[in-house]
Amino acid sequence: MNRLFKLQFLGPLALFAATLCAELAARALEYAPSSGLLWFINLKMFGIFQRSDAVLSYFVPIDGFQFFGLALPIFVLACFALAVKSRPLFTVATHLSVAYALFLVISWQMFVPNVTQASLGPITVPSGFAAVPSGVGLYVTATILGTCFLSFAITHVLYLRAVGHEIRALVRILQKATQRLRRSSAAQSDPTASAIVDSAIGTPSRA
Repeated sequence: MNRLFKLQFLGPLALFAATLCAELAARALEYAPSSGLLWFINLKMFGIFQRSDAVLSYFVPIDGFQFFGLALPIFVLACFALAVKSRPLFTVATHLSVAYALFLVISWQMFVPNVTQASLGPITVPSGFAAVPSGVGLYVTATILGTCFLSFAITHVLYLRAVGHEIRALVRILQKATQRLRRSSAAQSDPTASAIVDSAIGTPSRA
């Protein structure tokens, strides 16, 4: 149980790490726009963040919002949930992680970016580069989705386990209540029947 609980942290951690790396790569590209390596990292490895940033820029025109406004708060919430061992907080964190990961994929497939870095601010793209993730970018995307959905699944497994324990505890309470009602009814109707019922359930008769 404890190991499964900690595994919920994997999704928010992977999402935070990937978004942080994309943001740092974008910042580095601002200072070295002629670097072919940095263009490769930004557009091939973290290309999935380009389209999500283009979509977010229409609604929240804040530099680096998808890191400071989305990935970082989710990660901080997951850290706090792990520290205090709170299942509800972890549930919120894992669900938000999956929502953000799905948003990245939807943005990649439905929208064409107008920017070429994770942070806002247009830069001229060298010929031969594209913002569509391919190769290593697909592995990054698969890692984000895989870890987020794994954490999401573990959250639901732990929830179902907790519900199962509650149901079993309720069943035991109802069984004990039923036994007491049977003894009480038998004692009121017939002392002899009460002795028979008590002997059947293993309780000495009070008659």
